[in-house]
This record gives sequence, structure tokens and C-alpha cells, in this order.
Amino acid sequence: MRFRHPDGSTVHLAYCTNVHPAETLDGVRAQLRDHCEPVRRRLGRDRLGIGLWLARNAARTLIDDPVQLRSLRAELDRRGLEVVTLNGFPYEGFGAEEVKYRVYKPDWTDPERLAHTTDLARLLATLLPDDVTEGTISTLPIAWRTPFAGDPEAARTAHTALTTLAERLDALAEPTGKSIRIGLEPEPGCTVETTGDAIAPLTAVGHRRIGICIDTCHLATSFEDPGTALRALAAAGIPVVKAQLSAALHAEHPHLPEVRTALAAFDEPRFLHQTRTSTTGGLRGTDDLDEAVTGRALPDGAPWRAHFHVPLHAPPAPPLTSTLPVLRSTLTHLVGGARPLTHHLEVETYTWQALPAELRPRSRPQLVDGIAAELTLARDLLVDLGLKELP
Repeated sequence: MRFRHPDGSTVHLAYCTNVHPAETLDGVRAQLRDHCEPVRRRLGRDRLGIGLWLARNAARTLIDDPVQLRSLRAELDRRGLEVVTLNGFPYEGFGAEEVKYRVYKPDWTDPERLAHTTDLARLLATLLPDDVTEGTISTLPIAWRTPFAGDPEAARTAHTALTTLAERLDALAEPTGKSIRIGLEPEPGCTVETTGDAIAPLTAVGHRRIGICIDTCHLATSFEDPGTALRALAAAGIPVVKAQLSAALHAEHPHLPEVRTALAAFDEPRFLHQTRTSTTGGLRGTDDLDEAVTGRALPDGAPWRAHFHVPLHAPPAPPLTSTLPVLRSTLTHLVGGARPLTHHLEVETYTWQALPAELRPRSRPQLVDGIAAELTLARDLLVDLGLKELP
């Protein structure tokens, strides 16, 4: 979906396909047929943006076979779909029964992360629509904090990898005419947990093609104020490459037994749900939701937030709610001003099938309806901010 900002530029809105597990190119094609095109039709649009997730196997197939790559581009066009951004955070196995800490491997100390991200950049340069010259890719925020923390050699290795990537992106732009930018995506528990944590490593790289991806669920889970965070990034000269529109779980009164019970319903075995609370002594947290709800790992005198991407249009029932207000505030700062701070927005609710059983979609049409409802909410927020939806 495309929108005209009051400054005349185009803002793109997509939804991320990591909600549809697929490790192979055939699986990606099935996603387009069974989910992405039906979402477009459900919205009544001639064109729909998707934030494509290409697992390592699928990406390698496309790199090795240019015919397959051209065929995929043609299929996107035929189904009324367009790709301006990729989700390069998960590497493989995102649809496994247990993902948890595996999603952070390989990290930016591993040469394979550089190789994979380089491949994604090359692929995106071909997949971009003819009238679009800039593509974006989100990636993990360097590494999970352990064993990276306290290892200066690991930091140097990651810095070298990101610097090398920037050089490769420059080299890619010249023959293709396409500018591909990469955004580190701060996430609780990682080396770069907050936007503030991103400033030092990104300043050290110091390249216009390497910036930050703001995920509004992660921002909220870490109790960051959107305006403060974005002003600090702007002051440091860190570009917001893209933003992922998502909402976290919010528990206002975690000391109450009924709130603990409600939170426990969202404790599930597939994904990590880092949980945080803001105290006078700073941010306190656990790596997963079960550690918070079953013990005394977190103080419960202030609200808790959990890294669980809940559907934008469907906040959980009381006594829980979502951090949709943080998303609204972030979006206002990002695109509600005289000029947009980013042109690429992506709805990223990958946890539909991890929701409590009674909230999960039971069929493809139900999932299609849910994704369409999320995009409709995001569209309405953009229109309310003065953007005009384009055909």
C-alpha cells in the first residue's frame, strides 16, 4: 500500500510474511498464493506491499538461479504484490516448534550473517518495483547479549562485518541504480536492546546505508518514550531505515493474581517473550514470560510489558491490554511531521499462531481477515495523520 505524504514523497506500508512459515522457494510461492494475494483481495486493493521474509534456503536458491529470481518477480507483479523491504532478522527455522534463542543465530560475529544479508540486498535490488529506487532490510541488533557482552573482539568483528556490508551496498548501487539500506532492529535482551544502545555502534560504522529499524513492540517493551528516542537518533545522525508497526502485551497491575493468570495464557513454547518493568533503579527484566509470572524475578509494583506481538486491531481482554498507544505516538513522530523520518512501514505480527488457543485463527480465511484488519487499522492511522492513500 502506498501513501502520499504532505511533502509529496511516497510512504510504503506492507505486512511481514514471517507470519507464514516457509523455508524454501516453493514455500514462499505458496505464501503468495494462499495468503498475500487473498489479503490484497480482502482489502480491495490492486496492489499490496509485503515485507518478504526469505529464509537462507530460499534466498540461496534465488541467488544461484537468476531464472527463478526473475520468475518470482513476475509472480509478484501478476498477483498484485510489491516488495520494497525484507525482514532479514530470522535466518532459518522461524516456523519451528521452538525458536526461542535460535533466532539470534548466526549473529554479526559470524561470517554467514554478512553473507546472507549481502545476498538479501542483491535479491531486493531485483525485486524492487521499477519505479522504486530504495529498498530496506531489517536485521538483528548485532547479537544476543551473551556471550557477546564483555568481549571486545566480538564487538570489533561485528563492526568490521557491518563496515564491509556498507561497502558492498555502495558497490551494489552503482550497477543497479537501487539503494539498499540496512536497519539494526533493537530488541530486549540483545547487545542493542534500545535505540540508545544503537547510537554508539552505528556512529562507529558511520555510513548512510546502515541505520536503525524501529519496532514499536520492542520500543514499548523497553519502556522507551518514542519522541525522546527519535530525537536522540536524529541528533546522532542515525537514519530510521524502516519501522515495524507492532504492539506488546501490557499489564498495569502485575501484582494481582488474575493478571498473572491472564499473562500465563500467553506463555508458549515457540518464541521468546522478554518481559520488562520500569523501576526507579532502571529497567528490570526476564528473558521469558514464564520467569516473570511464576516467580519473584520481577518487582510487581509497576506495570509489566512483554515482547509478544499482539494483533494491532485486537488487544487482549482485560485485565491486559496492548501498547497500541506507543505505536500511535511513534507513527505520529515518524510520519506526522513536515517530512517523514522513514518511508517504509511494516506491520509485523508473526505470533498469530502463538496466541492463546481461543484467539488463534482456525483457518486461512480467518488469518487473512486478521491481517487485513491490522493493515486497515494502520492505514486509518496514516490517513488521520494527513497521508493520502494511493491506488
